Amino acid sequence: MGGVKIDREKVGALSKDSLVKGTLILAMAALIARVLGAVQRIPLVALLDDAGMATYSIAFNIYSFLLVVATAGIPSALSKLVSEQTALGQHAEANRIYRAATWFAVGAGVVMTLLLLVFAPYYAKDVSNDPDAVAAIRALAPALLLFPLIAIMRGYFQGRQRMMPNGLSQIIEQILRLVTAVGLAYLLLKLDYGHVWAVAGASFGGVMGSVGAIAVMVYFAMKLRRADMRSGLTANAKPVQPAKYSAIYSRLFRVSVPIVLFSTTVPLIYLIDSSITIGLLQGDLGYESAKEALGILGGRAQSLAGIPIILAIALSQSAVPVVSAAFARKDMALVRQQASKALYLSVVTGLPMVLAICAAARPLNGFLFGSHEGTSIIVLLTMSAMFQIVMQTSGAILMGMGRMKPLIVHVIVGIVIKLAASFLFASWLGIYGIIAATGLCFIVMAQLNLRVLRREVDYTILGRKWGGIAVTAIVSAGIGVAYEWAAYQWIQPFASRVNDMIHAVVVGGLVCLLYGGLLFVTRTVSESEIGSFPRPVQKLYRRFFARGGRQADQG
Repeated sequence: MGGVKIDREKVGALSKDSLVKGTLILAMAALIARVLGAVQRIPLVALLDDAGMATYSIAFNIYSFLLVVATAGIPSALSKLVSEQTALGQHAEANRIYRAATWFAVGAGVVMTLLLLVFAPYYAKDVSNDPDAVAAIRALAPALLLFPLIAIMRGYFQGRQRMMPNGLSQIIEQILRLVTAVGLAYLLLKLDYGHVWAVAGASFGGVMGSVGAIAVMVYFAMKLRRADMRSGLTANAKPVQPAKYSAIYSRLFRVSVPIVLFSTTVPLIYLIDSSITIGLLQGDLGYESAKEALGILGGRAQSLAGIPIILAIALSQSAVPVVSAAFARKDMALVRQQASKALYLSVVTGLPMVLAICAAARPLNGFLFGSHEGTSIIVLLTMSAMFQIVMQTSGAILMGMGRMKPLIVHVIVGIVIKLAASFLFASWLGIYGIIAATGLCFIVMAQLNLRVLRREVDYTILGRKWGGIAVTAIVSAGIGVAYEWAAYQWIQPFASRVNDMIHAVVVGGLVCLLYGGLLFVTRTVSESEIGSFPRPVQKLYRRFFARGGRQADQG
């Protein structure tokens, strides 16, 4: 019996290590992919200008929304079902579920591609007020043939606890997207095809990205199949009564539909912006200026504002499976602990990136995109990202607890507020009113999520530490902004873009260092809480605490 116990402990430890390793792989891959996506915008803004980026954003946002509709939720549901069947030794049934999901992906890809091809003229001309976007939308449409299948394969690999194919495919996808988008845009402009076709060429980068991703997934799928055959998993699968495809689809959709509705929130908000911005602003600004404002919002601000969200959400959601399991066991003490931990991590890890980007927005804008125009748009949208982090983290916790109905109501309320506030504020504040409407949407949804969560469990985010985090944020951001202003006025030793690069690095680094140090000084983070942070951060903090402890002893 003792030997069996030791083996179980080893298995448990291995499972925990696999979960941590898988989370880190996906978090790093998502972060690299998001950075590559932002890097792609740098040469595209230089080649296409802000008006061209508006057209590119219109195509990309409608594509992103349809992609989420076609794929989000199904991979997560598939991962859950495959994991369950594999754990029971029902490998044949797991593969049958995978095949059913694959057929769905193929059908969804064909339908979404046809929709995008057929309705591209209507959406571009009558909805978004940019006829130039027709070619860009149609150039991107074929990517939808492959991405639903890619998403299904990622869900299957996740269910088999193999995260490397998923992470690597994301990185290869972004590299090919970047190279193709920039290369075709440059070539088409060089050959005098004009901006319309150059933007379409940039959009086609998404198609080549999908080709690269599917190639990676097929390679790993063949490798896994050979491994299964060598180990005899398929041959030794326990006989079961095969489930009908209709029953499989019923199980998949029952889990996935609520996830789809929640996952579409941010893509839908961006789709709303690209659909209504030109129409709302052209009366006051004129058509070209309204289109340029959309180009700054979609081409610059959205790419930078998306960076703080990646790491914060990846870190916080590592606790969500534990929340789900604990809630199923009615272990409300553990639910409270893990929900509090997830919210705490999302705030503490998301805030420094938000502060750093806001403080360094002017030099970042100049270095990355070649001008300081639209800096205030970047700052305002990045500030709203903090509320998006809380909204998404609290929503993920509610999903883990099975509270989907109120979550979907909150999504509907948030979207209605976004639409109403956009029309109300745009006439008063212009493009800033549209961004303010986005921030208001995130605030309302986050508050509604937290209120429902409070009914279920007595969580805390920072407790009495809100004062410390406020002081930390104000001081670190204030010093960063003051330094940036002084450097912009008096420290310009090199060419403007080189100066911007140096100032962006110095300001961003200064804000993050001050933030980390002040968390300790204000006692917002204690030594016992450092274990929740990534290992590099743990090492830095522990050295800091040890040094502080030695200094206190000497005093």
